[in-house]
Amino acid sequence: MVYRAFFDAVFLSMDPEKAHERAFAGIRAGRFATRIVFPQTRAPRTVMGIEFPNAFGLAAGFDKNAKAVPGLLALGFGHVEIGTVTARPQPGNPRPRLFRLVDDRAIINRMGFNNDGAAECASRLHRLRRTKAGRDAVIGVNIGKTKVTPAQDAVADYVESARLLVPYASYLVVNVSSPNTPGLRDLQAVDELRPLLSAVKEVADRNPGGRVPLLVKIAPDLADDDVDAVADLALELGLDGISATNTTIARPDTLRTDRAVIEAAGAGGLSGPVLAERATEVLVRLRERVGDRLAIISVGGVTTPDDVRARLAAGADLVQGYTGFIYEGPGWPSRLAAASA
Repeated sequence: MVYRAFFDAVFLSMDPEKAHERAFAGIRAGRFATRIVFPQTRAPRTVMGIEFPNAFGLAAGFDKNAKAVPGLLALGFGHVEIGTVTARPQPGNPRPRLFRLVDDRAIINRMGFNNDGAAECASRLHRLRRTKAGRDAVIGVNIGKTKVTPAQDAVADYVESARLLVPYASYLVVNVSSPNTPGLRDLQAVDELRPLLSAVKEVADRNPGGRVPLLVKIAPDLADDDVDAVADLALELGLDGISATNTTIARPDTLRTDRAVIEAAGAGGLSGPVLAERATEVLVRLRERVGDRLAIISVGGVTTPDDVRARLAAGADLVQGYTGFIYEGPGWPSRLAAASA
């Protein structure tokens, strides 16, 4: 309640991206964790050969550059997925590119993979892994295509990111489902996806420090037959899992926000509770398709402790959230982590 009053009084008056930057700076500096002790849920579960402290983690997009991992873990997340990281640094799309749909507790973003690039993020992770907190942390690394890289060079672009980042990743996620990089979602087609995943898997398998688990992240907008095709491909190639789902390009009629506000926000990926139904449908479909042969990270529309429990009951091995963090504040991760126990 205190955070919501603060959010309504302070953050709502700020540009959303500026508000994010200020909150991020506080987390990075450990200001929240040093003033309040957040419960750390210990409910270990082994997924993909990795021991996770609990089943609830932070989805990619919040910490794009691996700058705040210890502070985020101190809030109660069991793992943090950094990125999306691209082979080359890039500024992302022009501002404004982040919009709140407050009545729906939702977000529209078209950030465009703004990040420092794979080499800089690898250097940062290298330094982090040399600390005790860093050695113990479960850190997923989410990689995507550099915007200026031509489609025909996409495989080499992903391979370069994987080569630099795999040594520091607990697990690696190939992101082909963001709507904010032109042509990226075309890579979800099986004929395009097979050579890409095969090449990245070779890098992950040959990591000198030991094999790193590999997942692919898919969009909620895929048709059911395409979800099945990706699942079959993941099994064929020997991937470790699927992350489902990313943001949606749809603007459902169920949104309560005024249509003029939604249209003014423009293009981008929609996230928040409105995604819950489709994300759960995809989760159930994937679990029925792959059985226990692949791990599934369920993400999209996870807001409440009941959401976490429902995703786990529906077959998720791990659950992630992001948008709820913006609206619910620093106490949110520990509440949802507790629901995963």
